[in-house]
Amino acid sequence: MDTTTLLETAAEAARAVGPPLREAFRSRPEVAVKRDFHDPVTEHDKAAEETIRGVIEGRFPGSAIVGEEGGTTGSGELVWYVDPIDGTANFAAGLPFFCVSIAAAVGGELVAGVVYDPVREDEFTATTDGAWCNGVPIRSAGAARDREAMLLCSYPSPLDLEVDGEEGLRRYGRLVDAFAAVRRPGSAALNLAHVAAGWADAVYGTRAQPWDVAAGALLVHRAGGVYLGDPLAPGDYLAHVGGFDLASSALAEVAVEKR
Repeated sequence: MDTTTLLETAAEAARAVGPPLREAFRSRPEVAVKRDFHDPVTEHDKAAEETIRGVIEGRFPGSAIVGEEGGTTGSGELVWYVDPIDGTANFAAGLPFFCVSIAAAVGGELVAGVVYDPVREDEFTATTDGAWCNGVPIRSAGAARDREAMLLCSYPSPLDLEVDGEEGLRRYGRLVDAFAAVRRPGSAALNLAHVAAGWADAVYGTRAQPWDVAAGALLVHRAGGVYLGDPLAPGDYLAHVGGFDLASSALAEVAVEKR
C-alpha cells in the first residue's frame, strides 16, 4: 500500500479540523467527562473526529478506524488510529498545547503518521522513509544525560497514584531530582513529536491508548530516536532522543518494563 497516499490522507484529515479547532480555542466550551473528572471531552472532540473519519472514508472506504471518541469501525489490514484532540483538558481551558494525532498501520506495522498542532500550525509527519516538521526533515537528537535533559511526562496520573501510592510520588521525585527539567504539558502525541524534533529529550507516560501514541511513536522512530513499548496496544511508553544514555538514567527503572 502506498505510504505517500496514506500520509497525504492523514495530513488532509488533520488539517481539515484545524480551522474549527482554532475558532473554538479559548471559547471555554462546555466540558463533559468520560471515566471521571480527570478525563474531559467536548463537542469539538466529537465533531473533529467525525470530520477526520469522513476524510478517511472518502479515500479508503471500509478501512478500520480506531478513534478515541467513536470507537472501532470498519475492518481489514489497514487500520487508522485517530485522536481528534490529544490534550482536551488544555484545549478546553485555553492552554495552547494540544494536537490532532492520526496514524495508519498496515498488517500491524505503523507506516504513516501525522501530529498536527493547530495553534502553531506545526505539522509533524512520518512514513517508513523518514520524519519531517512542516516538510523539513527532523532528527531526534539532544542531551545524553539526565542532568542536561528535558523530560516530558504524564506520570504520575491520578490512577498512577491510586495504584502506586507513595511510591509514585517517590518515583516522580527521583525524576525531578535527576533531570535538568521535568514538565507535564498534557499531550502524549505532542510530547513525542517534540522528542522526535529534538525539542525535548525524553518522554514517559503510563496507560496510554494507541490513538495517543501511534503517530508519535512512528515520528520518534523515523527521526532516529528510541521508542520503548507497543504503540498499537494499551500500556506504558518511554521514548528518548538518539544517543541518550538510558542505562544510567533515572528512567532505567521503568525502562526495563518496556523492553
